[in-house]
Amino acid sequence: MRLATLLIGGKPAAAAQMASGAWLNIAQAAAADPQTTVEADSLQSLIQGGDAAMAAVVALMAQADSGQHADAVVSDAVLMAPIPYPRKNIFCVGRNYAEHIAEGEKAQNIKVGVTEHPVFFTKPPTSVVAPDGDVLIFPTVSQDIDYEVELAVIIGKPGRNIAKADAFDHVFGYTILNDITARDVQRRHGGQYFKGKGFDGSCPIGPWIVTKDAIKDPHDLSIRLSVNGQQRQNGKTADMIFDVPTLIASLSEGLTLEPGDIIATGTPSGVGYAMDPPQFLKAGDQVVCDVSQIGQLANTVRNA
Repeated sequence: MRLATLLIGGKPAAAAQMASGAWLNIAQAAAADPQTTVEADSLQSLIQGGDAAMAAVVALMAQADSGQHADAVVSDAVLMAPIPYPRKNIFCVGRNYAEHIAEGEKAQNIKVGVTEHPVFFTKPPTSVVAPDGDVLIFPTVSQDIDYEVELAVIIGKPGRNIAKADAFDHVFGYTILNDITARDVQRRHGGQYFKGKGFDGSCPIGPWIVTKDAIKDPHDLSIRLSVNGQQRQNGKTADMIFDVPTLIASLSEGLTLEPGDIIATGTPSGVGYAMDPPQFLKAGDQVVCDVSQIGQLANTVRNA
């Protein structure tokens, strides 16, 4: 199932995609059905509702596909980020594809290698950008703005010290994330990740969440990115060094993961700073991320 956040009447609304391709405003449909009790004022609340909430959505979808809830059906949808206002920072993983590590070593003339444990960092909620929204660049702060297409995992069931064998029980679904990075700022601040990856408008997410039951194996997806129609990244999630269960198990050690938490799983090779010569983003560029079985996330770059 595809779940999205739509902009309706200037306000966000949780929606599910029907067989026709139109979207069902879940809260509106639920309000019209006296048998349905589900908290669906946002995807965050829907995710928190767990299996019972999703069962209610499935029932509402069946009703809508049969012709009910016509007034809750939206054909011309404006998409927001699936979780437009995350409750906390987005968890991210660095150096999770061997070829990306290798291209970075070559570009910087350093030896990094594969780490024993995943490298984690975060992006703040203020960095989130909607599908078709603007990636912001700040020319007086950075000239080296780069891209990184990533598969993102949405946590559904809370947990701490989660075992690898149980990790998928805690997954709600998947989406696409573009980890926009100011490389020069990253270097200027000692090579640490947060500042160079935390700018406003540096985290496009979307276009929707695909629930985990619709993706048999998240490690069997193609993952691509193009700039102005030119393919830059072309990888496979099978090439992750640390797979999804390992990332969840490692991140949750002593740290509680909660419903709605977002984990970006790393990027394949083909980033701009490693090209010869380097190719950084500029105002007007069109960036399209593509992950099979999920869809496309497209954004335009503009000066802030």
